[in-house]
Formats: sequence, structure tokens, C-alpha cells
Amino acid sequence: MSARALVVYAHPKVESYSAAIRDLVLDRLTAAGAEIRLIDLYARGFDPILGPGEFAGYESYPGNLAPVAQHVEDLRWAETLIFVYPTWWYGLPAMLKGWLDRVLLPGVAFTLPSEGDIRPGLQHITRLGVYTTCGASWWLTRFVGAPGKRTLLTGVRILCHRRVRTSYAAHYSMDASTAESRAHHLHRVARAVDRLMAGTAKAGRAGPEPAPAASRT
Repeated sequence: MSARALVVYAHPKVESYSAAIRDLVLDRLTAAGAEIRLIDLYARGFDPILGPGEFAGYESYPGNLAPVAQHVEDLRWAETLIFVYPTWWYGLPAMLKGWLDRVLLPGVAFTLPSEGDIRPGLQHITRLGVYTTCGASWWLTRFVGAPGKRTLLTGVRILCHRRVRTSYAAHYSMDASTAESRAHHLHRVARAVDRLMAGTAKAGRAGPEPAPAASRT
């Protein structure tokens, strides 16, 4: 049985380097024999704002699902969850953070007990991948605390299966990147996705060489 992979993508520029990463991730998932669903947040015109009316019903499951029903269905369908986005101000773009706010709902991503910490609700997610770019260097990103990485690979991770397999790749110092550094990063992403998907029906099948993207954004 093939893996079911949901890719959540966030970048406003159609021909961006992030789009090249997205396309490479989709290619490697296809090579691994995965079923794929793509949520392109900007292309869909996703509204990241959790407004007053929606917030008022935030904890009221299952009524809270209505505004984002298709997104929740895609999330529940998946067993592999992958995020592709640019890191801005050391964190997630508002569009992607808004997706987490509106879609990772009580009754979906977690339950709210009467006391104590939340309980995981994404235990069907057994693979979690994060592929991004950072304008800052690795050292500066680490000094600040890498809040975007922590949100996804710590905060979201604890909601997933307790043995979830994770994968992360970032191109640091993106503002000073070169064609060579961008090409090298695409190769890193390809290897990372292949490792993440190892063990699926067609994992490891040779695919096209990733082409370097000219854009730095």
C-alpha cells in the first residue's frame, strides 16, 4: 500500500526557489510511489486570519471544522505531512502560521482535557518533513532559537505518532546564495525526502536530477 502524503506549501511568488523545492519534493514523493495531495496556500487564496466568529467556536467540535473542512479532510487522509516554505523573521510566514491556527483544531490535532496538557490527535502522521530557506545564517538562526523549526518539529511533532520519522533541510544565508549553493541544497532535499520515504512501495527509484533555480526568493 502506498503512502499518503500531504504537502503544505506557502510562498507568494509563482517562480520562486521555494517552488523549485516544492516541485522536487513532489517528484521524489512520486518516485516513492506515494499518493499526493498539495495545498498551495497562496494559490488557493487561503485566509490565514482566525476571526472573532470562528474563534468563538474554536473549541466546539465538530462545528469548528466547517470553515476549513477540506483542509481537515486532507490532513486526516494523510500519513505523511510535509511543509515547504521560506523562513521569514526566523519563523513561519503568516500564511502558514494561519493554516496551523485554523486547521490544527481541537478534536482534529489534539484534545483539550479538563486539566493537564493537550493530548495528541495526529497519531496517524508517521512522517513529518520540513524544507525551508532562511535569510539568516545557521549561527544567527540558532542564536535566535529557530522558532519556525521549533513550531513544526517540536510543537507539531508531539501531536503526531510517538515514533514519527522526521526530516529537515534548510538553505541558510539565502540572501547571499549562489547558483551552486541552491543546486546543492536541492540535492540535499532530494536525499532527505528519499530517506523520509524509505520503505514505501517504490522508494529509492531513480528520478530526474534536480535543476538549480535562478531565483533567490
